[in-house]
Amino acid sequence: MDLPATDLLPRPDGGRVFTLSAKVRLGDVDRNGRLRLDATARYLQDAATDDAADVQLDRRFGWLVRRTKIDTSVSAGIGEPIEVSTWCSAIGRAWAERRSQIVGARGALIDAVSLWVQVDLESGSPARVADDFTGAYETAANGRSVSARLSLPAHHGVLATLPWSLRRTDLDPFGHVNNAATWSLLEEAAKLDLGDRIGVAELEYPQPIDANSPVAVSTTKAEGATSLWASQPDGTMLVAGRWTPVSSR
Repeated sequence: MDLPATDLLPRPDGGRVFTLSAKVRLGDVDRNGRLRLDATARYLQDAATDDAADVQLDRRFGWLVRRTKIDTSVSAGIGEPIEVSTWCSAIGRAWAERRSQIVGARGALIDAVSLWVQVDLESGSPARVADDFTGAYETAANGRSVSARLSLPAHHGVLATLPWSLRRTDLDPFGHVNNAATWSLLEEAAKLDLGDRIGVAELEYPQPIDANSPVAVSTTKAEGATSLWASQPDGTMLVAGRWTPVSSR
């Protein structure tokens, strides 16, 4: 099995591809007018949710993001009309990989891939991928399977601390910090509003952050990349992230 949400596979020749049309708004951009990572993650989340609703998946189950990779070749700008296309690129036992692509009318190009875990809405526990999901997406996945293993490294190098306060507005219906909200950590650690935003961003969620989680955030820079980790005081890892800028394409 391949590592999940690491490869940016091409759009499938057959199978389901869902597309959402949107426009980059004022609340989505940094002070230079470029689409932020947290806003990008919301577009990806919205497209995935609308896709699942359109195909009428079993509402007993929900999906939680375990890992996302966002590769920006051309950043999107304020007011730019965009299309967010999404499709399934692999199916596992209780999880699935979802590829997405954002294409803008002014040339924006952002590729993304995420690993989503299916959960039972009553218990919150992982649940085996249901038949209705497999029936809707197996053609696009083309028999590909991935594991649920994570790939970012543990703490290394000289660490600096990053202040972060949990906001009630960051919580989702599960009582966890929404995956899109945690992208603000990487935005802050890498100071992305100071650059051109061309590069690869990765975020993993080993454990959910809930409303009562005391969280400490550490960062380090090595070989041009910025890494971060959010953990509980006992060392339990909650979030790991990495930003790798690309100076040229």
